Amino acid sequence: MNKALGLSDIAISPVGFGSWAIGGDWEFGWGSQDDKQSIAAIHRALELGINWIDTAAVYGLGHSEKVVARALAEWKGKRPYVFTKCGMIWDDKGKVGYSLKAESVRRECEESLKRLETDVIDLYQIHWTADDMAETIEGWQTLAALQKEGKVRAIGVCNATVAEMKALHEIAPITSLQPPYSLIRRDVEKEQLPWCQREHVGVIVYSPMESGLLSGTMTRERIASLPSGDWRKRNERFQEPQLSRHLQIVERLRNIGAQHGRSPAEVAIAWTLGNIAVTGAIVGARTPKQVEGVIGALEFRLNPAEMQELESINASKSS
Repeated sequence: MNKALGLSDIAISPVGFGSWAIGGDWEFGWGSQDDKQSIAAIHRALELGINWIDTAAVYGLGHSEKVVARALAEWKGKRPYVFTKCGMIWDDKGKVGYSLKAESVRRECEESLKRLETDVIDLYQIHWTADDMAETIEGWQTLAALQKEGKVRAIGVCNATVAEMKALHEIAPITSLQPPYSLIRRDVEKEQLPWCQREHVGVIVYSPMESGLLSGTMTRERIASLPSGDWRKRNERFQEPQLSRHLQIVERLRNIGAQHGRSPAEVAIAWTLGNIAVTGAIVGARTPKQVEGVIGALEFRLNPAEMQELESINASKSS
């Protein structure tokens, strides 16, 4: 059931716990969040078979990593893999910026190790590549050095182009790519996924449910009532004219799921996992109940006819 992540010795469950939302209230956050609920959600995910957690230093400006550490300190079972990211930094006022300079990356790594209360990060990822390729290379060289020093086990990239990955892969092997991928964001099917498959680079996709939009629980009324601090309230995918089309897609997911006793969310996640290049999908949750609503995606797979039906949805225009 678990699959090797690229050529590393890390074998991950098909679904991982995403901890963006548990960072709470920050510039790109989902609004305020109860830490106790976050910890309970993590524990429930681990109880049900998830064996990796994806976080980032910038989620909640360090808060998400601290919550993950608290959850694992209280967890009595086998410790899951913990993946985090570098490259997004913030100032004293909480304004987010970007840097892949060697000094900054090293400082971020040390701070993440401290917040996560660990001696080694299982997968350390560049969160976003820099506009300047030279800076991206500098950051990647630093990740490779941290790997040799034993501070991180494996290194990967997020949101990278094939051209960027080719350049980085020559410097040090890329363990994994983390791109956005869902029924309504499929751009990576053209180049990134085929390249990763050829090069034996693992792929862990984020937003398979498009931040709840494809979960089956998102309605116009719920979107309208989202707190002002929730970034989704400002996102075009949650607004017209795209919203109506996306909600129609949800109904197709609901119809397929009903035949198997599965939720639209589980169908949406299963669709991403149906791509042979995808190793695992990151699924965020804020409560144990939300975890229970998607955990079926660990095992549920769509049959060829169902995959073909959903493949007919050409949503590239809405990405």
